[in-house]
Amino acid sequence: MSNQQNQNSNKIANPQTGELPKVKTPDMNDRDFLNDALSTCKYLTDSLNIAVREASHEQLFTDILQILTETHQSCRELYNLMFQHGWYKLEAEEQQKLDQAYQQFNNYSSQFPY
Repeated sequence: MSNQQNQNSNKIANPQTGELPKVKTPDMNDRDFLNDALSTCKYLTDSLNIAVREASHEQLFTDILQILTETHQSCRELYNLMFQHGWYKLEAEEQQKLDQAYQQFNNYSSQFPY
């Protein structure tokens, strides 16, 4: 039980707004639509990242980069909306793990040639 309480204390989330039905039906609700849109947005940014790296024509590169930027912005707006409604939860990491990761990557900087 204490482990579960510890896990819950690491959650970063807003309370749900109560807009969703109490019983999930096969019909899509607002959270389902936003979750689907966010998943699609993430897929698009992954694909556009590849396309922009491999664009051989300068104007094509510029156009895809603009679309990629706008898609990233849309992802952020969808995330913010879901988080505001309590439909997107994050888990806080322990400070010790953050410190270890920082130290590890900080040590890498000594390997850079300049």
